[in-house]
Amino acid sequence: MTLLSLRQITASYGASQALFDVNLSVSEGEVVALMGRNGMGKSTTVKVICRLLRQSGGTATFAGRDLSGMPAHRAARAGIGLVPEGRRCFASLTVRENLIAAARPGPWDMAAVTRLFPRLAERQDQIAASLSGGEQQMLAIGRALMTNPRLLILDEATEGLAPVVRQEIWAALARLKSETGMALLVIDKSIRELARVADSAVILEKGRSVWTGTFRALTPEITDTYLGV
Repeated sequence: MTLLSLRQITASYGASQALFDVNLSVSEGEVVALMGRNGMGKSTTVKVICRLLRQSGGTATFAGRDLSGMPAHRAARAGIGLVPEGRRCFASLTVRENLIAAARPGPWDMAAVTRLFPRLAERQDQIAASLSGGEQQMLAIGRALMTNPRLLILDEATEGLAPVVRQEIWAALARLKSETGMALLVIDKSIRELARVADSAVILEKGRSVWTGTFRALTPEITDTYLGV
């Protein structure tokens, strides 16, 4: 069953058009990689999905509901969870306070999140600003999970992290896929790591969807054409 559907999405920042024809779908339990070089519209697409930016054309639906005109808080309540680029934890709050700030009823509670990321249990009384970058990223993921989303979107969740921490994040995503069946939309530059969790991929080029298919069909020729430097 299709959970998220974007069809012929266009979007602009004022007079500057950023998306020209984005088509993307995520089914229940599916992991989709949203790929493309920097500046090709990936984060803008995420903003449209989360209703942080209204599309100027096309249709966007989630769980059969039209997202057009829906404010961001209602999209979150509908089941769209976001781990934003740059983490954006509440710096002055403790780990526990960050996690419960947006918590909604469901299987993802403090106990579940700290099982996924035991380090957060050790740091639960620390101020978020005092955490390492990797710990802040775990906190951002945990905070999104505490909203008990049907779709979790991760925008560059491993960027700038040490290799050992990146592996912890990827291992957590693999567990989410295998143990929960949660739908994931993942933006990341590591093709090798994405290949371990993603079922399919959508590649954006200059604000357009230029390739869609299973991750296994993503050949070196395609990656060189659309993802190479």
